Amino acid sequence: MSCRNCSGEPQVLCSSGQLFLQPLWDSLRTREALLLSPFFPVLFSISTYVGFCLPFVLLDVLGPRAPALRRYKIHPDFSPSARQLLPCLGQTLYQHVAFVLPVTLLHWACSPAQLPREAPELPQLVHHLVACLLLFDAEFFAWHVLHHRVPWLYRTFHKVHHQNASSFALATQYMSVWELLSLGFFDMVNVTLLGCHPLTVLTFHVVNIWLSVEDHSGYDFPWSTHRLVPFGWYGGVAHHDLHHSHFNCNFAPYFTHWDKILGTLRSSPGPAW
Repeated sequence: MSCRNCSGEPQVLCSSGQLFLQPLWDSLRTREALLLSPFFPVLFSISTYVGFCLPFVLLDVLGPRAPALRRYKIHPDFSPSARQLLPCLGQTLYQHVAFVLPVTLLHWACSPAQLPREAPELPQLVHHLVACLLLFDAEFFAWHVLHHRVPWLYRTFHKVHHQNASSFALATQYMSVWELLSLGFFDMVNVTLLGCHPLTVLTFHVVNIWLSVEDHSGYDFPWSTHRLVPFGWYGGVAHHDLHHSHFNCNFAPYFTHWDKILGTLRSSPGPAW
């Protein structure tokens, strides 16, 4: 089933599976100049990241004045200070401007993009989103294990991320340039290999940033992602906190199957609430 649609352009055909996402995609396409700008990926990444971090920063600020919040903290007696928060934010902004932006400009110059008129079908978007998350999880697991098992790699590239023993949201991207660019490379390769629609790419980046921030937030809420995914398939914030505490377990960023297969899974204790 198909229909003439949705962007006001009669030559565009939309299948019934596209109708759900087509209005959203048409709205985004009205900002095509912004979406195709070489500056958009950096602005989008920074704004999404900071936007997801801010609620947790506010919770950390309110924590000493709201004892009820402490029951949801993995480390109830820890709150990051301004001397910890500001360097993390500053390093994220600096690395995106000094390193991510030039790479983005180079990619934009070598591979000019165009936006398709049709939105992806919803099942296709979900399929590609899950595939991207699983691929990223496997790639980062291998990268992560390697950088912990090879002392030179750990000292040179990964140690900076472990400088904060107790995680907090803005420490998510407190990492070396090599690590930041490696994770960005995994993202770019996966969406390219799968041929993801630009709307799927945006959705994947939003979900990936949110999950990484939540994993480092230090808060284990009843509605946290790992409590919504059944059968212990997803590790979550307590799972990742154990990695920062013990270094030799829970290397996968999100899911638990690779750690189970290779014997590096360590279960987190239940919440105090």
